[in-house]
Amino acid sequence: MPEISIRGQQMPESPIRKLAPLALAAKRRGIRVYHLNIGQPDLPAPTAGLDALRKIDRTVLEYSPSAGIGSYREKLVGYYKKYNINVNADDIIITSGGSEAVLFAFLSCLNPGDEILVPEPAYANYMAFAISAGAVIRTVTTTIDEGFALPKVEKFEELINERTRGIMICNPNNPTGYLYTRREMEQIRRLVQKYDLYLFSDEVYREYIYTGSPYISACHLAGIENNVILIDSVSKRYSECGIRIGALITKNAEVRKAVMKFCQARLSPPLIGQIIAEASLDADEEYYRNVYDEYVERRKCLIDGLNRIPGVYSPIPMGAFYTVARLPVDDSERFCRWCLEEFSYEGATVMMAPASGFYTTPGIGTDEVRIAYVLNTTDLKRALLVLYKALEAYPGRKQTT
Repeated sequence: MPEISIRGQQMPESPIRKLAPLALAAKRRGIRVYHLNIGQPDLPAPTAGLDALRKIDRTVLEYSPSAGIGSYREKLVGYYKKYNINVNADDIIITSGGSEAVLFAFLSCLNPGDEILVPEPAYANYMAFAISAGAVIRTVTTTIDEGFALPKVEKFEELINERTRGIMICNPNNPTGYLYTRREMEQIRRLVQKYDLYLFSDEVYREYIYTGSPYISACHLAGIENNVILIDSVSKRYSECGIRIGALITKNAEVRKAVMKFCQARLSPPLIGQIIAEASLDADEEYYRNVYDEYVERRKCLIDGLNRIPGVYSPIPMGAFYTVARLPVDDSERFCRWCLEEFSYEGATVMMAPASGFYTTPGIGTDEVRIAYVLNTTDLKRALLVLYKALEAYPGRKQTT
């Protein structure tokens, strides 16, 4: 039988989704599973977007332009201006989710064997997209004990060589909820400028910042305008993960020209999704405020609850709707599997994402999990109780003082 490709063999499983069959089996046994593993918001999408979906009366569902519908791209210009991101419609290419934007950016900017620097823990699919492009991720490790702050610039420069082509960041960060400071963003800017690197910046969580510190976009950094490739998506902003609408934004005309070739090869981004996303831009300030306030409440509920459990520690996330927590367990993946296969408390269990899947360096994050606070506070409190009981009962629990 023919062998599968090297890329197919190297492609990592998703730490977020690979335990899904175990969760399904638990549900079939009648167990309620509290899903803390995946960033699927449960809050409603904007009424304007849902109304646009209901009112679609087309008789033909045609291809859209490969770069995306012109009226949507024009409307996005105004949205970004609210965040002091000054672009024009030609700088924006609509993609099938933020994932395709990352993939097309890598395919357009990186040659096989090229390296990109990524602070870890990092969104696991960056590794998958790098493998798809034949590129190599070199990681700069951040730690839970330091709140996942960036290390000094020397740690980056130790990894830079003739094959280094870019830096990839996520700000606010998935999986940690960390928000990069102005000093850290300036540190990155200087590296990008000094070594003439691409800066791939995933900023899909900009709406969710819970500190007085300002949101510093890569597009705010002076002197590297042609180096920056911004990744965006409506998935988390509007609870519209399923419509698969993202964007790649750059001032670099040569990059846009290359990206467009990949866009033309895949024909067009989803037509219906773009109609919904364009209408969703009309969401009023009350919608944004209500969603934001809900996540603030959930964050407090989760972080307070986690840090009250003996042996558990989570730093306070400053953005997004995730945290990475340390658990008193021998192996977090083993614990997460055990929760789904062998444990329940009053008919319920919890599903989390083992954090080791967000690290590239072997052996790191083996006692950590990523938790998404995408449940209402009533369910979060119940999930925290179930987690507490699970840790009490787990055979591989570490002793804590």
